[in-house]
Amino acid sequence: MLVARKLLPWVIFTGICLALGNGNAATSVAALLSRAEAVRSSDPGEFQQLLVELEEARPNASSAQRDQIAYLQAYRQSYLGRYNIAIPALQKLARDATTVETRYRAGALMVNGYAVTRQFTEGLRQLDQTLELVDRIEDTDLRAHGLGVAAVMYNEIGEYRLGLHYAERILANPPHGRARCFAGQYRAEALWQLKRLPASDAMLRDAIQHCVAEDEAVIANLLRGTLARQWASQGQRGKAIALLQQHMPEIESTRYARLVGEAHSLLAELLLAQGSLVEAERNARAAISHGPAMPHSQPLVAAFKALYEIASRRGDTAAALDYYRRYAEADKAYLNDVKTRELAYQFVRQETAQKTQQIELLNRQNQVLQLQQRVAKQNAQNTRLVVLLLLVVVAGLGYWAYWIRRRQKALRRFAETDALTGASNRHHFTQSAEQALAQCARNGEQAALVMFDLDRFKEINDTYGHAAGDWVLREVADACRSFCRGIDCFGRLGGEEFAFLLLGCDLAAATRLAEDCRVRLTRIDTRPSGHNFTVTASFGVSATASSGFGLEVLISHADRMLYRAKRGGRNQVRAYTPDMPIAETSRREEDCEQEPAQIPAFGASAP
Repeated sequence: MLVARKLLPWVIFTGICLALGNGNAATSVAALLSRAEAVRSSDPGEFQQLLVELEEARPNASSAQRDQIAYLQAYRQSYLGRYNIAIPALQKLARDATTVETRYRAGALMVNGYAVTRQFTEGLRQLDQTLELVDRIEDTDLRAHGLGVAAVMYNEIGEYRLGLHYAERILANPPHGRARCFAGQYRAEALWQLKRLPASDAMLRDAIQHCVAEDEAVIANLLRGTLARQWASQGQRGKAIALLQQHMPEIESTRYARLVGEAHSLLAELLLAQGSLVEAERNARAAISHGPAMPHSQPLVAAFKALYEIASRRGDTAAALDYYRRYAEADKAYLNDVKTRELAYQFVRQETAQKTQQIELLNRQNQVLQLQQRVAKQNAQNTRLVVLLLLVVVAGLGYWAYWIRRRQKALRRFAETDALTGASNRHHFTQSAEQALAQCARNGEQAALVMFDLDRFKEINDTYGHAAGDWVLREVADACRSFCRGIDCFGRLGGEEFAFLLLGCDLAAATRLAEDCRVRLTRIDTRPSGHNFTVTASFGVSATASSGFGLEVLISHADRMLYRAKRGGRNQVRAYTPDMPIAETSRREEDCEQEPAQIPAFGASAP
């Protein structure tokens, strides 16, 4: 008993010390978390060291603090571009975190990860789930963060009006600190893409200054990139180059691969336009070295294009050809990615609409069931009649909707398609081509038009009959479809005349495609038609670089080249250039000048 009495004060003292120690540990974890949150995007080095200390202090952290540590670890992985590690960790947090705030933050960061990794369908789904939690978030800045995530996602998928809407919702009630900085960048990006950015750079400078004050180097330099683009578009290229070069060390110090790659790509474009080939090449290569962090992106396309133009100016044909191939591949991947983003948005919107309709249908069904229960108490027979009536109405509406949908599809197909060849008819081709050219003009993209006319097609009809002529037209249309991408336009303009509109192609690329198509047509085996002859065509090519974005002018120049090919002996490709003398000969006069000739046998060279 005496020993116990002597030890009792020490036991009490030790307990007090342990309690104080645990309290200090908890305070230390909270302080580390607070500091890590403050520097996570402004000081990557200190943030990494704080994460190491937090991991060591994890045993002393509460459940909510452990969730916050896990979130910051996932944030670090996202910052380094390791989304294959970050996204699964965020999925677990969004599902299992103890607080709604952490689930909300995890969902928002996951949306960013899906956007960067081009998983737009999953990102849009996650965005809808995250925004459902907004009204449960009491912190104003954190709530603004969710709206900012929505702005980022919609900017990424090209829905810039929605991106601007969410950014302006944030700035209408300006949040504190970092959130305002991010919102300013989202608004600037959307306005630039919508071509609505004010001519004055005051708004951009104010946003940059605010981000600098918040130590947000990444966002500040994204805004500087937009400012450089604005200056360049206003003819102040030297000023834009100086801005990027001045801040390039700071940009590279962020180690944010996507920012670094985009900055080098933009600088390469500006330097190339100024004629500084060596510096342009260095920056283009630096941008390509960050290609894995920005796949299927316009900056990567621009970097390869810059290297191709540099090699061309230096006369290095082999290098130019190689870079042109890589540029074409990157451009195709970028265009496919744009289409993927558009499809993802439409898919998720349709999916959401279907879910809403299902909920409404279930609500209505529930109301009907309640009504049926009340009616059943009065008369069971009446209940059966009501159910039968509802089934008949639903079936009738379903059949009516199905019939109307099929009818609309058939009418649309009939109105847009040439019945014989299955290609677009002249009206639909013209409408689609004008819309595509307007889009190219807005985006500063190239396009080219290829027209061709089958040689001596009338003689095929006269010699072998119209059935053989129709067979030839169908075979020609089938052969030409293999040369069309999903974004291109192909149609039958009338008779034996067809046309392609090739988006993103210059005159040289379109001429090569026309030549490939010409060769393909000469290889059509006509024996299945019951006759033996050779199919050839004469091609004319024009491009927006020399003819502008007006469809009528493109068709006129391509048509002239087509008939120049006719005069030159047929079965050949001619491309329009502004310096080319063009005889002012009408089609009717050209046709009258051609001498009738025998159709060559299968395998013979075309006239």
